[in-house]
Amino acid sequence: MAELVDEALGGVKLLRVRRFADERGYFSETFNARAFEALGITANFVQDNVSRSVKTGTVRGLHYQAPPHAQAKLVRVIAGRIMDVAVDARKGSPTYGQHYAVELSAENDLQLFVPAGFLHGFMTLQDDCLVHYKVDDFYSKECDGAVRFDDPDLAIDWGLPASRAVLSEKDKIAPLWADFQSPFSHDGSGRP
Repeated sequence: MAELVDEALGGVKLLRVRRFADERGYFSETFNARAFEALGITANFVQDNVSRSVKTGTVRGLHYQAPPHAQAKLVRVIAGRIMDVAVDARKGSPTYGQHYAVELSAENDLQLFVPAGFLHGFMTLQDDCLVHYKVDDFYSKECDGAVRFDDPDLAIDWGLPASRAVLSEKDKIAPLWADFQSPFSHDGSGRP
């Protein structure tokens, strides 16, 4: 029920799930382990998260969980539109420091798979966005980290000016990419 739309940076995958619509509305199977495994996604998801962002321009990221609690994520939008971004942070990767950005919305049926070893973040492109994501390891405060979303070396086009960003205190003080000491290696999993 899922199709691979795009693949980038050695593991980031953009997926589309089928929507079955009729006069009542629609039905969509957003995750099926067998179908996703056939597309090369073998993450054992252990936790689901939902974030609600009230204002356009809300940024959540660029975040990561360091080993031993590095996380792969499967991200989709339940309501609204976001610019979703993954940055390769795996030392030794041929795409280290490169990013992949895509608009996800409640209407386009796209999901982004972000492997462990990548920074992840998004900016809301409209008010009242609900983002759902599955992760394959539990959250650990000790392993939590971030890099500046508007880092000039990363040069990410977020779809809105950085000056409109609504940031948490954590994201306001996140270090620049040049100061980031990546805990990830390029061994296929993003884990050491």
